Amino acid sequence: MASINRVFLMGNLTRDPELRYTPGGSAVTEIGLAVNRRYKAQSGEMQEETTFVDITVWGRQAENVNQYLSKGRPVFVEGRLQLDSWETQDGQKRSKLKVVADNVQFLGSRSDGGGGQGGGSQGGGGQRGGQGGGGRDYGQGQRGQGQQDQRQSPPPSTPRPQEPPTQQPPSDDDLNLDDIPF
Repeated sequence: MASINRVFLMGNLTRDPELRYTPGGSAVTEIGLAVNRRYKAQSGEMQEETTFVDITVWGRQAENVNQYLSKGRPVFVEGRLQLDSWETQDGQKRSKLKVVADNVQFLGSRSDGGGGQGGGSQGGGGQRGGQGGGGRDYGQGQRGQGQQDQRQSPPPSTPRPQEPPTQQPPSDDDLNLDDIPF
């Protein structure tokens, strides 16, 4: 039977990122994300609930997250669920469900902390340093020696194609949860 482990989250950072390095030299950043859900209660009143999610980011992307993000900044995270299990000093078994990010997209701008789309970080996610994982590499990861960027600019005489206008997502007031097909 096939299975899928994919998570898409959008929310605000609950704390400043915490960058560390593994003994093997891999960068790892821990962030907290608050994801809000608005819904209409049976009474007809709008309710809001917040879910707090711990997220681990690896590699160059972890360094970018640490450098450019801070508490309150909006982000979009794509990744996978991972269950961490351990035993406390007094013998109690503990476990925690977290997200391992494959892609972190920065939203908003540095000055406003919210709003439209801004710069982003897409890099090789997943775990490195012999710990499995993998993840996606969107072309901003490290290149080996001798490899060159295959992208080329069009010749100067060729006009660049005009980018299509960006479409703003609907505001929460425009969303009707009854219109969502699942």
